[in-house]
Amino acid sequence: MNIKAFKKILVSKRQSYILFFERLTPFFSLVIMFLILGFLSPYFFTLNNLLTIGIQVSVIAIMAIGQTFVIIAAGIDLSVGSVLALSGIISAILMRGGCPISLAIIAGVGTGSFCGFINGFIITRGKIAPFIITLGMMGIARGLALIITGGNPVFGLPENFSFLGNGKIFGIPVPIIIMSFIVVVAYLFLSRHILGRYTYAIGSNVEAARLSGININRYNSAVYVISGTLAGIAGVLLTSRLVTGQPTAGTGYELDTIAAAVIGGASLMGGQGTIIGTIIGAFIMATLRNGCNLLNISAFWQLIIIGAVIILAVYYDQVRRRHSATLGG
Repeated sequence: MNIKAFKKILVSKRQSYILFFERLTPFFSLVIMFLILGFLSPYFFTLNNLLTIGIQVSVIAIMAIGQTFVIIAAGIDLSVGSVLALSGIISAILMRGGCPISLAIIAGVGTGSFCGFINGFIITRGKIAPFIITLGMMGIARGLALIITGGNPVFGLPENFSFLGNGKIFGIPVPIIIMSFIVVVAYLFLSRHILGRYTYAIGSNVEAARLSGININRYNSAVYVISGTLAGIAGVLLTSRLVTGQPTAGTGYELDTIAAAVIGGASLMGGQGTIIGTIIGAFIMATLRNGCNLLNISAFWQLIIIGAVIILAVYYDQVRRRHSATLGG
């Protein structure tokens, strides 16, 4: 082996190690955050608090998984928070009117799927930027939720319905079980199913994907339906947890889901992202909020902190992409 070939092997190994540690950065960040908050607050590592974090993260994580599919395909979905609210309201009103719980849940989730379908259809058929369409859907869904309820919460839901958001199975909160199931299914779809492979291909290079025979419109529409469906599930879950339908629920959640995906390694330019990374990102966001509450940090300061984290996450995404391009070159 000559010296030049040996140097290439060393450089290649160095690049592999750097990329490996870059992928582990979100996990290391979460561990460090846990250690710091555990040191600052004696209540952080209690079982009740850890379960609380798990319950709190479940809604955001479920929505962030859908957002991850969209972001990998080089899109964005700003409507998830409003779709969550509308889906929850639809389920709540139907249950209050005497509809069976199962049918009301299906209707709520179906509402989310329909909103996602509309987003995907207009984006793909109209060739309009996802930012504009999903921003419009954000206003439409929120407006419908407020009009249907008159801006008031929906009370009088069946007691059995609260089991989804507040029940436990073998001591494990149901929201955590539902989130875990969705994580497994989404992971398999993204890593093993043709939908996942095509999603990565579209996000990496849409023109190359088209020339390869991939139906761009079909798979682009699919990721928005997935996002809307998961927002609908999150809406039903949150409604069950609150035992009321809140037309203002989910305000600002779209930013949390984007931040969770980007912190977890997804790129806003498309073509990169993992389900596990997104879950770690969602836990970082939930842990940050939980820690702020334990340390009695003002809600106003929490907004500043969360906003700063989002900016840092997007900045890190840009630095990471430039670094990866440099290593690739």
